[in-house]
Amino acid sequence: MKPILLDYGSTDPLVLEPSDADVAFDARGPAGVKGDAAAALVATAIDTPSNGPPLAAHVVPGDRVAVALAGPIAVAAPIVATIRGRLESAGIAADDLAILHAPPLSPSTAAGATVKAGEYVFDPSQESGSAYLGPDAEGTPFHIARTLVDADVVVTVGDFVWDAALGGPALDGDLWPAFAPAAARADVLRRLARSGRKGVATLRERSRDIGWQLGTMATLRVVPGRGGAVHAVEFGSPHAAERAARRHGELWRPRLPGSPRLTIASLATPEPGMAELVRAVAAAARTTHPEGTICIASRLALPPGPVFHRWRQGVALKPLVEEALASGDQALIADAMATRFFAQALGDRRLVLLSELDQGLVEELEFGHAATPEAVERLAHRAESLVVLHEAERMFPRLG
Repeated sequence: MKPILLDYGSTDPLVLEPSDADVAFDARGPAGVKGDAAAALVATAIDTPSNGPPLAAHVVPGDRVAVALAGPIAVAAPIVATIRGRLESAGIAADDLAILHAPPLSPSTAAGATVKAGEYVFDPSQESGSAYLGPDAEGTPFHIARTLVDADVVVTVGDFVWDAALGGPALDGDLWPAFAPAAARADVLRRLARSGRKGVATLRERSRDIGWQLGTMATLRVVPGRGGAVHAVEFGSPHAAERAARRHGELWRPRLPGSPRLTIASLATPEPGMAELVRAVAAAARTTHPEGTICIASRLALPPGPVFHRWRQGVALKPLVEEALASGDQALIADAMATRFFAQALGDRRLVLLSELDQGLVEELEFGHAATPEAVERLAHRAESLVVLHEAERMFPRLG
């Protein structure tokens, strides 16, 4: 078998030579484009959508329009520029156009949105920045970013990506909880920390309700390609755009022949945090024998929080989660949520880390420490069976 080059954000990729592997599977996401080519994909999607009217037909001169970028977006700059250009050509004045980015949901996330002049990041901590939208079916009031409530037209932009820890599509890309006020975002973290996957269905239903109450009919879904590129873009009603994007997203769901004893996975995120690590471990666990080894290659430099640390030192997880919930500290609750999902995904598998973390810390967490890329390459060469997952935090593999 030819060597497998695995990019993990370092200057040089890993060179894996699984010559002795009985089963070797190299799983990559779909190819994509950047720059002008990405802008052309967006232009085609919003000008000639497969479902519904083009973007220009959603607005008339004088409308106040909000473009809501929910979560991190693959190649955001050309996407925003193309949408802005179409709206301005349709008669929307610059003063009537707001480009609003959502901040990360979890305080432990490594990096937030990078914005240009004339664009804004929603601040959930400012009460004046949110407005009452309406009640849900049980009478619970909905609040969301005031800019979206005040707009005549809301254009939603979001990636369609998988979250193996949640067992399906990620919550990224939806208006809610991305643009929810601080109290509602805190409630989401508590729900996930307390209930795990059981809390996800309720959150998705609430997001759909809020989109319906806002009257959003213009949604752009971006399916990332490998290497931070754009693979596909779909535009239309929220349901139609997500359904079409999901079909493209199936290319991030490789079907693997079996459960190997070793999975080596990389993180695509340049500055990953615990959220990305948890997703990658959950994806790799789907391909790895319950008594096998997962090796994550990344530039991870942010150490895990105190809840995670104490759990790895032998403290039972359930009381740790309850203690974090009782504290009301959002960073601790986010840490408890990440720890819960990580523990569920990893199970009894061994984890080896090639990262920027200190060796003493990694060993204190009772993980294997790969001191050099060569250590990972030796693992691959000795493996009896091997799967390689590129950009594993976006993967949702299947067996059989």
